Amino acid sequence: MTNVVAVTGASSGIGEAVALHLAKQGVQLVLAARGEDKLNALVARIGDSGGTAVAVSADVSRRDHMVRVVNTARHRFGRLDVLVSCAGAMPIGPMDDLAVDDWNQMVDVNLKGVLYGIAAALPVFREQDSGHFVNIASTAARKTTPNQAVYSATKAAVLALSDGLRQEFAGKLRVTVISPGFTETDFISHVRDDQLRAQMQEAAAKFAMDPQAVAKAVGYAIEQPEEVNIGEIVIRSLNQP
Repeated sequence: MTNVVAVTGASSGIGEAVALHLAKQGVQLVLAARGEDKLNALVARIGDSGGTAVAVSADVSRRDHMVRVVNTARHRFGRLDVLVSCAGAMPIGPMDDLAVDDWNQMVDVNLKGVLYGIAAALPVFREQDSGHFVNIASTAARKTTPNQAVYSATKAAVLALSDGLRQEFAGKLRVTVISPGFTETDFISHVRDDQLRAQMQEAAAKFAMDPQAVAKAVGYAIEQPEEVNIGEIVIRSLNQP
C-alpha cells in the first residue's frame, strides 16, 4: 500500500471512512477538513489504534489551504503519494429557487476544491515522477434528477477534468474517479427545503450504503501496481435503482 496519502473532507462521511480504512493498511495520513474538533478526534482515534495521521485545518475552496495540505505531507513525511479529494457540498434544491449562494458553494467545493488540490499536488508529483489523484464524483454525474442539476453539473465536471488529466499524464501519474451512489453521510443536512430533505431521508433509509464500501473502493484503486491505473469505479447499493 502507498505510504503517504492526503484526504480532504476527512472529518466525516466518506472522507472519514477512507481515513480509517487506509490507517488500518499502515498508510501515513494527512487529514484535512474545516471541522477541527472532529478532525482532531479522528487523528487521536487513529493514533490510539497504532496508526499515523496528522490534522490540517483546511477549506478546499481556498487554494492556499490546499497548498498547506500538500506542504504538510512533504514536511512531515517527506513526500505525498496520493491525494484523495472527498470534500463535498450538496445544498440541492429547485433551480427556480435561484439559490445562487448554494450554487457557488457547490462549484467552489465540489469542483474548485478538486482543481486546487490538483494545482497543489501536481508539481510535487511531477518532481517525484509518481503520484495518484483519487477524486470522489457521484453517480449523479451521469444521471441527474430534479433539484440536483447544479450538484450533478459539478460532479460531471470532476469526471471530465479527471479523465483529461489522466490522458495528459498517461504513463507518468495515476488518476482515478470514484462515483458512489447514495451513501450514508451528513449531506442530507445540507438541504434547506424541509420537504426535499424528508424525501432524501426516506430514500436513504431504503438504499443508502455504508461509506466504508466507498473507502474500500478507494483502497482498491490505490493498491494496484504502479503500472495499473483504475480510471473509474462506480459503486452503489444493491437496492438503488
